[in-house]
Amino acid sequence: MRIIVVGAGAMGSIYGGRLSLDNDVILIDTNSSLVEKIQKDGIILEENGVETVFHPSASETFSGTADLVILFTKALYSAAALENIRKCIGEETYLMTLQNGAGHERILSSFVPEDRIIIGTTEDNGAVLGPGKVHHGGKGGTNIGKLDGSDDPFLYEIKKTFDLCGFDVRIHHNIQALIWDKLMTNVSLSVLTAILQCDMHYISENEDASRLCICLIKEAVQVASAMGLSFEEDKVIDKVMATSESGKGGYTSIMMDIKHGRKTEVDTISGAVVAKAHELGVAVPHHEMAVSLIHALENVPRS
Repeated sequence: MRIIVVGAGAMGSIYGGRLSLDNDVILIDTNSSLVEKIQKDGIILEENGVETVFHPSASETFSGTADLVILFTKALYSAAALENIRKCIGEETYLMTLQNGAGHERILSSFVPEDRIIIGTTEDNGAVLGPGKVHHGGKGGTNIGKLDGSDDPFLYEIKKTFDLCGFDVRIHHNIQALIWDKLMTNVSLSVLTAILQCDMHYISENEDASRLCICLIKEAVQVASAMGLSFEEDKVIDKVMATSESGKGGYTSIMMDIKHGRKTEVDTISGAVVAKAHELGVAVPHHEMAVSLIHALENVPRS
């Protein structure tokens, strides 16, 4: 299979590297020095104390048509990244996103029809150790499904291809339920840690922070319910609070983005809840405030 992986960060490198074992993989990134490093030395994945070198192709752009494009950029760069490889998207090319958050299909649908969009989540995680070198930490499932919910044979081709390269692909016919289950923690606990600039444990420890977190969860559950997704509010609250209680000294990526003055992915986290709420006529004032606060924090002048 010819696969284009867009974004050579931690996750793009993990998937691009491993998939190159048995596929024609082209890793696309706009960082020219990183591309040159990968072209010269490959991608080094550190797993369980062992380093393995993979050799996918790497480029800043590409002209051939792909069977599958996997998007691993930050959400705010998705449209520009796909525009950069538009000529690689043929009439039979599928686009797949395993990015954090929800609502990515709004951008993908500008490039291919809905029946060629695959959305999902990954339980793998990684961290960049240096140019072209990534630590592959926790391994888990790659959960995928069609945006239109169809039982497309191409999903099974992806499963076979990915599993041969060491992944564990699970096909879901209601993938939105899984995406929103993961989203519940991000739109409450994670976003609050960014606003308060605290670790995850503080949210359950502080009465006011806990109350705000629960308000955000309740609004998100109401939106999910309007979408036809079934979540038990009390169980979601318990799950999020348990994550907080076990998170002493743990910092979320969105919190670190704010701390270091970087743009965040809030528009596909809390912003996804707001967008869907407006579409369905559900009131989400706490999420609207959260999105505005995060964007305001992104633009605070730093010395």
